[in-house]
Amino acid sequence: MPHLETRLAQAGGVPDPETGALIPPIHLSTTYERGADGVYPRGFVYSRLANPTRLRFETTLAALEGGAACAAFASGMAAATAVLQALRPGDHLLLPDDVYYGMRRLVETVFAEWGLAWSEVDMTDPDAVAAALRPETRLVWTETPSNPMLKITDLRAVAERAHAAGARLLVDGTWMTPFLQRPFEHEADLVLHSVTKYLGGHSDVLGGAVVFRAEDAFSERVRALQTSAGAVMDPFSAWLALRGMRTLAARLRMQCDTARRLAAFLQTHPAVARVHHPSLPEHPGHAVARRQMDDDGAMLSIEVRGGLDEALGVAARVKVFTRATSLGGVESLIEHRASIEAPPSRTPASLLRLSIGLEHPDDLLADLSQALGG
Repeated sequence: MPHLETRLAQAGGVPDPETGALIPPIHLSTTYERGADGVYPRGFVYSRLANPTRLRFETTLAALEGGAACAAFASGMAAATAVLQALRPGDHLLLPDDVYYGMRRLVETVFAEWGLAWSEVDMTDPDAVAAALRPETRLVWTETPSNPMLKITDLRAVAERAHAAGARLLVDGTWMTPFLQRPFEHEADLVLHSVTKYLGGHSDVLGGAVVFRAEDAFSERVRALQTSAGAVMDPFSAWLALRGMRTLAARLRMQCDTARRLAAFLQTHPAVARVHHPSLPEHPGHAVARRQMDDDGAMLSIEVRGGLDEALGVAARVKVFTRATSLGGVESLIEHRASIEAPPSRTPASLLRLSIGLEHPDDLLADLSQALGG
């Protein structure tokens, strides 16, 4: 099989059989011709059910992850919602204690009333995970690195404990993508992506996806919810995501290199109390990250000395970084997380989250230096 870089560079790029175009067309049609005998000879009926461009994206992402199937959604949260809806009222969901706040809010405000039981645990401790599992636990949800504290979960260890209890393991692969981490190699069952981030890569597409290690009753239920509820990825977004995936390897390699350099610089800066990035030997998850990740990722967080006021001040003084939410684009972003999260936020008030883009590392370093007062 070709190397992952080769597969990414050619993602979804089979020449169009009709024209020979190297870039696949966007199929915008919502409906498809029915044969005189009443059947649909090309397999497409209505774009909510299936669309050629979306199918090309789903097939490509499933292959890159090493999965059996994929379902693409209108956003990452739409994908997460479908997975939770595939559970039953009374089932138990186990979340990380530092799960993305949007996920926690979704569970608290929607699915708790729907009848889904849930609890949280420190996912960096496999024995704590084992102790938190219940007979009715059906899904263990992980993020690694976590958002925004960059905690590292030992996927294989957690998968073993989840499977022993009869539960599935889902890994949010948004920050890593299949280029840096492939959870199925560590016995995960599902991988979720916010396609909006690194897969799209240009801050111009909204989408989500769930990849299944195997096709079974649960994957069929998620896919049924995708088409029945209708929160599907639109054709143009699928086409943009395929375009973005073609440059993923080159982008992430440069972004990871820059992130490592910035993390090392910030680690020694007197205005910084703590740096969260798995490249640092002091990071609690450094050894696990080395074992299950191909690189350290392009996201990092810092806690600045002086608390809330100084953190906001640093964000206000940057000139190369852009103050904005989201991540994974070609531009570097900085964000004060606690002030955007729903109260009460668990993120330290002194924390700034950085998404490293493709600018020259010297310019980013100089910008942080002046903003921190160095």
